[in-house]
Amino acid sequence: MNLPNVAVLGGGTMGNGIAQVFAQCGHQVTLRDLDQAILDRAAKAIEKSLSKLAEKGKITPSDKDAALGRIIRTTDLGAVAGADLVVEAIVEQLAAKAEVFRELDRLTGAETILASNTSSISITKLGAVTQRPDKVIGMHFMNPVPLMVLVEIIRGQATSDETTRTVVELSRALDKTPVEVNDFPGFVSNRVLMPMINEAAFCLMEGVATAESIDTVMKLGMNHPVGPLALADLIGLDTCLAILTVLHQGLGDDKYRPCPLLKRLVAAGQLGRKSGQGFYHYP
Repeated sequence: MNLPNVAVLGGGTMGNGIAQVFAQCGHQVTLRDLDQAILDRAAKAIEKSLSKLAEKGKITPSDKDAALGRIIRTTDLGAVAGADLVVEAIVEQLAAKAEVFRELDRLTGAETILASNTSSISITKLGAVTQRPDKVIGMHFMNPVPLMVLVEIIRGQATSDETTRTVVELSRALDKTPVEVNDFPGFVSNRVLMPMINEAAFCLMEGVATAESIDTVMKLGMNHPVGPLALADLIGLDTCLAILTVLHQGLGDDKYRPCPLLKRLVAAGQLGRKSGQGFYHYP
């Protein structure tokens, strides 16, 4: 396994976390986003995260500086052309991801592995828009990426054994725990998690209990570290809605029907922590 040059597409919460983890482990990272302001915020987030790790003694100050020095930020998609691995972490929409994979297929070398951090969308469909479906794979990190150890590894219909083996080994080298799953809507993590979040939203909408009470029941009664509504705010309500829509359409079962309250909050731009308002208020 020799993938020294990594590109990450998308400078949001997931993208900057993925970039940080690769840079900490010695990879040269090109972090690309359409918006320079997002890249600037990503740089601050990465520096803050690394500083916390240094303060806790988990890395040295020189490790922090070295990791920061390995990350290049750019708005130019052409800058990823020399990457050995590209990890896409853009908006959770099939059309947007498919367009990016078409461009990556054109720009990058034939041996470059194209991975998606998608939390629900078919890897098979993304692979099908390229000329290298055997080198397209899902690499679903958990949030926050620097702290969470799980990576769901999703094989598309045409993903090769070699590509899968390489990405599994790479994940372990990042000090992550890779778990292989098959290409179904939502995979494992979100097929189980999102119905719980959705049902919590229904409980709130129907007046069963307050958001605080719902989350407290799940924390104290089910030993969850964070309640489902607070977790939804952390993930982003727009992302939760997008995943539930994929589950509903892909599996054809109304048990995945997105809660009307969730849809209304997203329509109002109340997306959770990133917007300052979701199920909770973040001053």
